[in-house]
Amino acid sequence: MDKHYDPGKIENKWYEWWEQNGHFHSEPSEGGEKFSVVIPPPNVTGILHMGHALNNTVQDVLVRWKRMQGYNVLWVPGTDHAGIATQNVVEKSLRAEGKTRTEVGRERFLERVWQWRGEYGGTIVRQLRKLGASCDWQRERFTMDEGLSAAVTEVFCRLYDEDLIYRGNYIVNWCPRCHTALSDEESEHQDENGRLWHIRYPVKGGGELVVATTRPETMLGDTAVAVNPEDERYRDMIGRKVLLPLTDREITIIADDYVDREFGTGVVKMTPAHDPNDFQVGKRHNLEFLNVMNGDGTMNESAGRYAGMDRFECRKQVVADLDKQGLLVRIDEHRHAVGHCYRCDTVVEPRLSQQWFVRMKPLAQPALEAVHSGKIKFSPQRWEKTYFEWLENIRDWCISRQIWWGHRIPVYTCADCHLEWAARATPGCCPQCESLTITQDEDVLDTWFSSWLWPFSTLGWPEKSAELDFYYPTNDLVTAPEIIFFWVARMIMAGLKFMGDIPFENVYLHGTVRDDQGRKMSKSLGNSIDPLDIIEQYSADALRFSLMQITSTGMDVYVNTEKFEIGRNFATKIWNAARFMRMQMGDECDIDTQATAVGKLNLETALLRPDDCHMLAMCNRYIVDITGHLEKYRLQDGALAIYDFIWNQFCDWYLEYAKLDLNGDDDQQRRRQVLVIMNYVFAQALKLLHPYMPFLTEELWHQMEYGTVDETVMKAPWPTSFNNDQMTEWGLSDAVVTYVDSKRELITAGRALRSDYNIAPSKFTDFIIEAVDHEVAGELQNDIECLKRMLRAERVEITVGGQRAMPGTLGKLGTIYLPLEGLVDINAERERVRNEIEKNRGFLKTVHSKLGNERFVNNAPAEVVEQQRERKVELEQTIARLDKLLISFGG
Repeated sequence: MDKHYDPGKIENKWYEWWEQNGHFHSEPSEGGEKFSVVIPPPNVTGILHMGHALNNTVQDVLVRWKRMQGYNVLWVPGTDHAGIATQNVVEKSLRAEGKTRTEVGRERFLERVWQWRGEYGGTIVRQLRKLGASCDWQRERFTMDEGLSAAVTEVFCRLYDEDLIYRGNYIVNWCPRCHTALSDEESEHQDENGRLWHIRYPVKGGGELVVATTRPETMLGDTAVAVNPEDERYRDMIGRKVLLPLTDREITIIADDYVDREFGTGVVKMTPAHDPNDFQVGKRHNLEFLNVMNGDGTMNESAGRYAGMDRFECRKQVVADLDKQGLLVRIDEHRHAVGHCYRCDTVVEPRLSQQWFVRMKPLAQPALEAVHSGKIKFSPQRWEKTYFEWLENIRDWCISRQIWWGHRIPVYTCADCHLEWAARATPGCCPQCESLTITQDEDVLDTWFSSWLWPFSTLGWPEKSAELDFYYPTNDLVTAPEIIFFWVARMIMAGLKFMGDIPFENVYLHGTVRDDQGRKMSKSLGNSIDPLDIIEQYSADALRFSLMQITSTGMDVYVNTEKFEIGRNFATKIWNAARFMRMQMGDECDIDTQATAVGKLNLETALLRPDDCHMLAMCNRYIVDITGHLEKYRLQDGALAIYDFIWNQFCDWYLEYAKLDLNGDDDQQRRRQVLVIMNYVFAQALKLLHPYMPFLTEELWHQMEYGTVDETVMKAPWPTSFNNDQMTEWGLSDAVVTYVDSKRELITAGRALRSDYNIAPSKFTDFIIEAVDHEVAGELQNDIECLKRMLRAERVEITVGGQRAMPGTLGKLGTIYLPLEGLVDINAERERVRNEIEKNRGFLKTVHSKLGNERFVNNAPAEVVEQQRERKVELEQTIARLDKLLISFGG
């Protein structure tokens, strides 16, 4: 083995080997119990970010674990065509050439998009391979490929024929930058500091009403003013006219229960073409729907003299003109939520537009029942409440988009007889009058309309297939809470509607990756960490393991570059342990490592010592615990457990203990048995670690010869615990675990005493252990060589009873003492400790001063104040420890 671990060389080698040998691929004909997962398809425009790294690592941990458990595993990869995002990218490249998409034309523009996808669309797929994602790449799908496009058309036609898809004029979220409608979920609301303008509307015949608005430019589209019918202040005004400022129009005062008479003046301007609530009032009162804005956010001819102005420019001018005419009462600062396009962040404009919609309430009820009944479970469960609230208040889904890249709506219209119909294939003529003059709807479908079919369309639906029969419904979905509405809920609705069954059984929702200050990572903040940089610097395994170790189920993840040192250092520790074992085994070792790795242990009970039994018992315990953590989706707990198992239990304790036998020449049988135990435990550890760190474990599986050259640890059987007979035969009892843990407690205390008294690690010392009774004294006497080695002691004296006038620490098995005579200069040490106490008291005084300063506590950043509080506790503990030392020196 190389002295140093080189992940770059190893990771590329093994991923190619896995893929070339078909280790990620599965077939329904192989039978067995299935475990299937579909990847949340990343946008074809995307590049790997930390959110992807987290999401796909979670999936890969589950997938690799299930594969090792013997399941027939399918992980379907693919990408989303990302309608708006992809069109924006290609339009940007056209602008660089001085062209627009309208100049190029629809057909040639779509050719350009497909060309772009061919050149750049595979970037994120290649990056997922670098991460180690064990997807079945032979089954990779794309939401615009032929099969998925057929599924989209089939679903549209079925819903259209059932009158669950309809076209209507409604207020939609309109993006002036992308020139398209957005669904409610695609309009992301952000709290912003705005203004509330109070405007005087003169009443015809005398008097006035005052209304307030955050969008004064929309008043040009007002077609009424509304009051509450129970509001006595305005009862006599209902039915009268007001003169709409800045126009020559008169509009009516109407009464509607929608108006809250306690809010503001109790008077509300009605702009039915530019506000969803006003739209509903307008329908009830047959108001005029006056659209004063173009699709690009400029004012149209209905805005009169403001026509052609940008909406925000118009806002400034309208306010200035109102002020000039004495119609502006006042302006209030006002914080409110403003909708932004989820793709380009442009402020969304509520706008009356003819769009296609899906009636969602009939689809929502079965989806609610699927989760209420427990057929689908959310982890963490708290997200079920969010799911229920959305579905119980669901609104129809706006599915049409005014762009070119996407699935074109399969609705056709005859110019002669005006028949409208949906068709699964492009018709040659009108089915009613046989006219050849037919046109297809210009709009495309919302990207999510293809994504909601993903769990079954990727398996061949609407055609019948062996994959669909065997792998559907899938088992787990791993995703983020922010797309519960966009994707999770809709997939459940689609699965139940078109497959008659749920699309998945479990939904695992992970948190958002943030920087160590709690901010969401973004280019604008400059706080993004590129996963590929981390892979280059630390390794893919380090990235994966570190993320899992700091990711608590369902909670946000706080990262900085240094946190990935956890995984890198862990890999180095494991590599060094393996290298040590290989050197101890040599080239002529007769141990059957392959049999040992699968648990075929031929142990001689008489040669087993407490530390051997402890190691085997702890290995057994960790197998049970880690399996349990994965079953409960507690991946962080699993990572912490495997870390403690390998680093602490195996490397720091057992390997150090084993050196007593490995470095001795007197008992070859005992040496061989220690090597068998070490190899068994290490093989189980590699298998437990494999889902988290697949590259390192594959390399070491081969280096340690735990399988043949053609076998992969990925298919090695997941570790299982010993049976009761084995536990009894080998003496793997709770008592032996307790004894060894307590012995280690004494060793740790002895090491702390050495450190407290500044004794150099190279210097051998004496220790005295006063055991709690004669039985324990006997056990410790049997372990005397182990105690001497672990304590770096020349001599360890085991006694029973009495106390010593020397530094000591009490443990469960007794008290360990460190005789200082001849080890340290008592007077010099006494003076050193006094100086240390004074120095730390000075530091503590400074901290007390800061924390006692009200201005510091109230004005300093919270993390700075918390650091000072932690420093205070640390200093107090240090001073207490030094005081104890001083007493031991007679000070």
